[in-house]
Amino acid sequence: MAKKPGKKNTSGRGQRDLTVKVKTARGRKLSSTLWLQRQLNDPYVKRAQAEGYRGRAAFKILEIDDKFRFLVPGARVVDLGCAPGGWCQVAVKRVNALGEKKGKKIGTILGVDLQEVEPIAGAETHQLDFMEDDADIKVKEWLGGKADVVMSDMAAASSGHKQTDHLRIIALCEAAAYFAFDVLEEGGTFVAKVLAGGAEGELQKLLKQKFTKVVNMKPPASRSDSSEKFVIATGFRGGRKDDEEE
Repeated sequence: MAKKPGKKNTSGRGQRDLTVKVKTARGRKLSSTLWLQRQLNDPYVKRAQAEGYRGRAAFKILEIDDKFRFLVPGARVVDLGCAPGGWCQVAVKRVNALGEKKGKKIGTILGVDLQEVEPIAGAETHQLDFMEDDADIKVKEWLGGKADVVMSDMAAASSGHKQTDHLRIIALCEAAAYFAFDVLEEGGTFVAKVLAGGAEGELQKLLKQKFTKVVNMKPPASRSDSSEKFVIATGFRGGRKDDEEE
């Protein structure tokens, strides 16, 4: 008697191993292969592609703003080091820069970067070094006044040495903070990326002098193996950046 064929098990279809494997190609380092494999399997990368954002970093500012609510309709926002533009894309929607939310105030998004940035609908971008002596004057002219938010996802070029990279990004964040002191409206918000590593104490002290509240957050979109976090300073007290020196 012929054996009856068993019922095909389909309960695990598509669930055995969904991880994309990347072979190490000739001439490509193992670290590059691992990075590529991580990118291909990163859910935030896939979401960014599906939702039209220019990079996974867009979800970092989305998650930060979900908690602190500074990207409100009508806000004037400066994005330092804005390339490739993901943070600007998020801000455009939230501050109603395109006027899509009827009855809501229309905000302004201004992105600046050392490199030219592909145009972003609803945002104005400029190729500018924010550390130039007159950069704050140019930004306020482009905005037509002061900003409500200054945000930065900038990171200094990696040297491969953890402590050196930490010091570099803290220095960059401090420079961004001083720029914010010059362009922020009283009550404004400053958001910037830092790396945990022990040298951020002076930065925290500086921000606490200038803002009513300073907190740190590691959004879910930040990779778990990354030492990055974000400082969120709200309630800018106003005044000149060198008040404490007078």
